[in-house]
This record gives sequence, structure tokens and C-alpha cells, in this order.
Amino acid sequence: MSTEVKEALKQPVAPRSSELDAPLQSKRMLVNLGPSHPAMHGTARAVVELEGENIASCKLDIGFLHRGFEKSCENVTWTQCFPYTDRLNYVSSIMNNVGFALAVEKLCKLEVPERAQYLRTITSEIHRICDHLTLVGALGLELGAMTVFLYAIEGRDLLWDRLTELCGARLTSNYARIGGVSRDAPEGWLEKTSATLDRVVLLRDEIDALLTRNRIFVDRTRKVGTVSRADALDLGFTGPCLRASGEPYDLRKAAPYLVYDRLDFDIPVGSNGDTFDRYLMRIEEMKQSDKMIRQCFRDMAPGELVVRDFRYVLPPKPEVYGTIEGVMAHFKLIMEGIQVPAGEAYGYTEAANGELGFYLVSDGSGRPYKLGLRAPGWPMLAALPVILQGALLSDLVPVFDSINMIGGEVEQ
Repeated sequence: MSTEVKEALKQPVAPRSSELDAPLQSKRMLVNLGPSHPAMHGTARAVVELEGENIASCKLDIGFLHRGFEKSCENVTWTQCFPYTDRLNYVSSIMNNVGFALAVEKLCKLEVPERAQYLRTITSEIHRICDHLTLVGALGLELGAMTVFLYAIEGRDLLWDRLTELCGARLTSNYARIGGVSRDAPEGWLEKTSATLDRVVLLRDEIDALLTRNRIFVDRTRKVGTVSRADALDLGFTGPCLRASGEPYDLRKAAPYLVYDRLDFDIPVGSNGDTFDRYLMRIEEMKQSDKMIRQCFRDMAPGELVVRDFRYVLPPKPEVYGTIEGVMAHFKLIMEGIQVPAGEAYGYTEAANGELGFYLVSDGSGRPYKLGLRAPGWPMLAALPVILQGALLSDLVPVFDSINMIGGEVEQ
């Protein structure tokens, strides 16, 4: 080492500039996700304030899809409300039909025939599988697992084929009626549906194998978007999101309706309340729905499809064409609507995303005086800013997927 270098090393180090010691100048960034971003699953907008890559705050902006469901129903007859219910959760529309029909039947004190109850249960559980396949497929897709999405959509479309044969529509399946269902299952439908369910089981198990032990998927979902049991109850959670947090509450067990009290099935319950548990709830619930549908196929007996009371149900066509009583009953039901007894009632069912409730008020006329909807997805969506506080921006998409926001029911 030269003498010059040695001398230089002996010199004292100059103090650092105060500018270098000052903290870095930074400011929070405001990012808009939606309302047309594909990861937002509908026309919803999230205004996210970022501190680096962490979410400092999140504000949700909805209303882009609002169609005035409640007021629309108050301006048509009770029967004409059914097409509006189809479009609430448009991935499991028959469950909305059934929920509304049960609420009206509660006001009318109608006892639906047994076969109609079985058919309502079968179609509701088929649609539950369709709903859960949609969520799991989208969750996999948006974390990079394209194959999972293709498997899920194949299974959903096969089930939609069977529903089309039953009620004539794939998406907005209008099947339930006040007093029963619109038509019986066509010949050979039970056998075809059983074969379809066999294929869906294979697809579901393939999805399970691809995701549940996948290191990338587990790292992106475990301990992400965690909601404790106490917080889930305080926030008004129901359905799979509540059960993922450890609360074993399911209306099919807590307040059985249709034929659920006759069926043998379990209620899956999580322990961590994170995105991974919310995914597992859907996988396990699909297994239970498959089990219930097959029990209904085994136990369902021939019988009436609607109540034989022409104050609520249209008479058969031969009676309309051949008797004055039939034609008058048909005319009054079409022109004036069902005369629901005056009063109020709250009907509730376990829809795919949680408790679906219809609050009805009747003044005795053919139209609802007042209708209120408890959308199952609303409490989870309202809690999203709380769940995402401090999370990474990249965690927003899987957490948002796991609550399964459906714009049609949330915005009504």
C-alpha cells in the first residue's frame, strides 16, 4: 500500500450530508380497480390507497349494476317477481326462486307437495355446486391456474345442460312457482343427471388435487384475508365465509326447510378464517351437495307438482278451455295476480353465499306492498375494507374472489 493511500485512510471521515440523513420523500398512491377490471367480477370499483405495496385503506364503490329490484317487484304481481329473482345471484338462480316462493307461501300458509319439495331441493343443490365451481375456477384462474378454470367451467356447463332440460334456461333458470314447481323432470332426467354428477365429481377431485396441496396456491391464500370467528359474527357473515371462520351455522340444519331434515349431510367448518379455508369450504360443500342430490333421487316418489288450489296456481289447460270456473280462475290470476293474505313475513334460505332473506308485506292485493331483500353477499363485501387493511395489493384479488361478490344480489 502506498504512502499516499495510508495517509488518506488516516484522515477523519467527513460527516454525512443532512440531505442523505433525511427520510425518503414519498406519498401514498391511489389506485382504481374497476369498475371494468376483470378481477372485480362485475361492475364494482375499489379505490385503494397504497403505502408501498401495502393497502392503507380501501373504499368500495358499487351501484353500476343497480336495477331497483325491490321497487320493481312492488310494481308487478307476485308471480311476475320470479324473473327478477333469477337475476339476483345469476350463477344459482333457482335458489333465489325457491327463497322467494317459500316467503310467499309462508304468508299464504301453503303446504307444497312432497315431490315439488324434492325437486326444489335437487335443483337448489345443483345450483350450489355450479356457484362453488364458479368461485373455485375464478380463484384458480386469477392466481395463474388456467387449467382449474377450464375444469370448473366444464363441470358447471354440464350441470347447466341438465337444468336446461328441466326448465328451459341455462343461466336465469326460472323453475319454482308459488305452490310448487313449473314442471316435472323429463323422462330419463334423473339418470342423465346422475351420470353428469359422476363427471363433475371427477372434475372436482382433479381441481382439489391441483390446488389444495399446490405450494404457490397455498402460499397465496393461507393466512391471507383472515377473519376471526368473533369478527365474522360481528360483521354479519353467513354461509361458507362464516363457517370458514369456525362458526358451524347453516340454515339447512339450524332451521330446516324443504326436505333437508330428511337428508344425511355434514356441515364443513374451518378453523383459520382465511382465504384458503374459504376455498376449502366450497370444495367440501360440493361433496355434501352431491351426496344430498343422490339421496333425493333415491327417496323422491311420484306425486303432485303444485297445490291444487286455483286461488294460487293456474288451472290445467283442459279446465281453462272446458269450464267457466277454470277460465275465470285463469283470468283473475293473470290480470289481478295472486291475492296474498294481508300481513308480513320473513323467509330465509341457505343460498350458496349464505342467508338469503325476503321480507314481504302484503296488503291483500295481487302485488307486494313492500319487499325487502337480505342479500347474502352484502355483509362480506361491506367487510372487505376491514379484511384488506394492511394486506398486500396482490392479496386483494384472492380475498375478493373468496367472498364471492355477485353484483346482481349485492346491488339489488
